Amino acid sequence: MFTKSSRKPLALVATAAALTLVATACAESTREGGGTDESAPFVFASAGDIRTLDPFLTSDGETFRYSRQVFETLLDHESGGSEIVGGLAETWEQSEDGTVWTFNLRDNVQFHDGDELTAEAVCANFDRWHNLTGAWQSSNNSYYWQTVFGGFAENESEDTPESRYVSCEAEDDLTAVITISEYSSIFPGGFSLAAFGIMSPTTLEAIADEEITGEEGNYSLPDYTQNVGTVAGTGPFTVEEWNRDQAEVTLSRFGDYWGTEAGFETMILRAIPDETARRQALEAGDIHGYDLVAPADVEPLEEAGFQVPTRDVFNVLYLAYQQETNEALADLEVRQALSHAVNRQRIVDTILPEGGEVATQFHPDTLDGWSPDVQTYDYDPDLAREMLADAGQEDLEVDFCYPTEVTRPYMPAPRDIFDVIVSDLEEVGVTVEAKSFEWTEYVPQTDSGNCSMYLLGWTGDYNDAYNFIGTWFSTQNDAWGMDEPELFDAMAEASSNPDNEERVAAYQDLNEQIMEILPGLPLSSSPPSIAFAENVNPPQVSPLTQEKFFEASWQ
Repeated sequence: MFTKSSRKPLALVATAAALTLVATACAESTREGGGTDESAPFVFASAGDIRTLDPFLTSDGETFRYSRQVFETLLDHESGGSEIVGGLAETWEQSEDGTVWTFNLRDNVQFHDGDELTAEAVCANFDRWHNLTGAWQSSNNSYYWQTVFGGFAENESEDTPESRYVSCEAEDDLTAVITISEYSSIFPGGFSLAAFGIMSPTTLEAIADEEITGEEGNYSLPDYTQNVGTVAGTGPFTVEEWNRDQAEVTLSRFGDYWGTEAGFETMILRAIPDETARRQALEAGDIHGYDLVAPADVEPLEEAGFQVPTRDVFNVLYLAYQQETNEALADLEVRQALSHAVNRQRIVDTILPEGGEVATQFHPDTLDGWSPDVQTYDYDPDLAREMLADAGQEDLEVDFCYPTEVTRPYMPAPRDIFDVIVSDLEEVGVTVEAKSFEWTEYVPQTDSGNCSMYLLGWTGDYNDAYNFIGTWFSTQNDAWGMDEPELFDAMAEASSNPDNEERVAAYQDLNEQIMEILPGLPLSSSPPSIAFAENVNPPQVSPLTQEKFFEASWQ
């Protein structure tokens, strides 16, 4: 059993006062002197609603934006940067071979339900994840666990990777020791991922028998992941309400937080998929901040007095070629021809924000492992036509997928980018069949290999090249439809090399190999902007899009 202090009951719904604040969010009250009333709710708009109250079950940024305010991880990133710092662990150590990680936990940390943070509580979370069975083992429901720790105590599918997790032991009340089977460059960054937010012992007991029902592609998540009242973390905010009809999550300041108290009493995360509608809501005073500002809106917003800080570049957008869905794309010469057909500079110049740049490989040049010696594919429509003819594909037909009702940090205007690429492809004689999907359906469609060509990208989770290239090219998968065992083996070897200098050199070699194989065309890297009202003291903006909203307050 876990060591617990007296438990405070979690609120099942917001208190009457909080509900009143939510209902009147658009009408800011002002205190004497003209400033904003400290009790007024801060409303922040994102591009989509959250998927679940339990971040373990997802891989989407909007859920993680919520969960980082409510749950905390063993390690974290410095405010506004990508350097690893302590989270729930004040300090940490690793063994010389990188397989034993010792975390010295902060003292006097309390969960939202009154439980105390102990090493036993930490280990109970990791052991629960490791021992999950059934539908929990689907990669759709445990993506980051499988990416970081491999498989489970008892894998139920041959496709599930072997477990890298060995054990977690509570050496004493505040010392947790996690053992993994082999060194990996995934660590220590993996311990900072929002999917591994630590829940209270009482929460774990309450959800122990919860199950995921349904079948692959049509799962129903457990009640606790959809209904407020069960989950408790240690973060600066508690979750009070999730109104699906309004696509809003209401958070309240946690008065017993171990760190700096949140500047807002109430924070509301509201989903507004359309970027123009987000801007208009800010201008009307209906919200006080929003993410993923359209590049064309940055200057007008600044001129109107709004604050529009820009994040550093830490992402990549790419055009993927699925080599099984369309047999023509299995021909390297065809992939090369299509790559020469795309005018990436036009995308950067006309669609992306200032500071965007053409990508030459599958991660930004801010990461060690970026190579100056990769094969490049300059815009050359005449060469593209010639290569298609040589390959016998003068009349090539492809289906091309793009997402709707969404913007991403690496993809501020999906339809506009899609239209530019379609125009370029048609110029060299390619016939394009357009396919569009809403974001919630789009990623499963691309992951399942149902699109010959598609747009997608990645914002880094932590500062290591493997988090980019290893995410896509460490094993065979349907998203690319390519089988390159030598590349996959080299990727695994590089990630498991504890010598940093050798590992970085291996990453450079891998980037060069990838661009010769050409599974897709890296399009661009760009700095996404975030906007705030004039009366907000904003948080430090993060290149990882991991803003800590407890730092923000009213002016």
